[in-house]
Amino acid sequence: MTITASAQPQQRQWLAQLDLTFSQTAHGSRLSHIKRNGPLSVQKAFYPEGPDCAHVYLLHPPAGIVSGDELYITAKTEENSQALLTTPGANRFYRARENAQIGHALQLQDTAYTVTANSRLEHLPQETLIYPNANAKNNLTVHVDKQGVYLGWDVISLGLPAIGKEFEQGKFEQLTQIYIDNKLAIHDRLVITPENKLLLARAGLANKPIIGTFYITAPSKLTDKLAQQDLLDALRLQVEQAELSQKVSISLIEDVYVIRYLGQRSAECKKIFIALWQITRQALYQSQVAQPRIWLT
Repeated sequence: MTITASAQPQQRQWLAQLDLTFSQTAHGSRLSHIKRNGPLSVQKAFYPEGPDCAHVYLLHPPAGIVSGDELYITAKTEENSQALLTTPGANRFYRARENAQIGHALQLQDTAYTVTANSRLEHLPQETLIYPNANAKNNLTVHVDKQGVYLGWDVISLGLPAIGKEFEQGKFEQLTQIYIDNKLAIHDRLVITPENKLLLARAGLANKPIIGTFYITAPSKLTDKLAQQDLLDALRLQVEQAELSQKVSISLIEDVYVIRYLGQRSAECKKIFIALWQITRQALYQSQVAQPRIWLT
């Protein structure tokens, strides 16, 4: 039997794009530009901290990424503006398709941020779930002016440990690049496959399914070694007091604080990250954090 072109399976692919710009106005920081295509959008900005910092929720109504999906998110904070980006719930990379006739298996999310002089961007999404048999690729590129501030974390769950579904098959790849004044400061790549056994190896993730990373860079706010060390000491003290020294490490690399969590519970990771976020905000701005209300729903 010959399959005609009209009878062949339809290629399934969904492209989504979201581009945001934040500007400082006479009324404070405002979401001044939105360009979107496909199932990515935002609500109006919220101001729980007052007019100077816009809180925006990144919305993806399908609630997950399947094979053939490509999500592209870009945002820019213009001079003197401040923005906090988060998500209303967990992101999900679902099980990848196995039928190559209807399209490739890859599931892609690509995020790019630009932080200009005297501006601040905080990227604080809720956790990302990598389902067993996913084929997920998650990229983040950040360009920070030396006079800017970037705070950003991700919390990755490999598999669904809460219901006993381990990430035994599938692929997860994550690439993070942070540039300060167009100079590469951080290049962090992680690839998990059954073949490389990185998830199980003692020299790898030691079968710990929750991976958290928190990046902090504020070169102009921490201009000398003493100020840098004071913040480093404060962050490490908080980790010690929380009795998480076996799960959390903190390093200072090229003007970027790199905080890593490796453990079993995403709630534990988020709790310590929020505490470290509070310390950082106090050190840089002498201000308390205002947690997005969506985190409590």
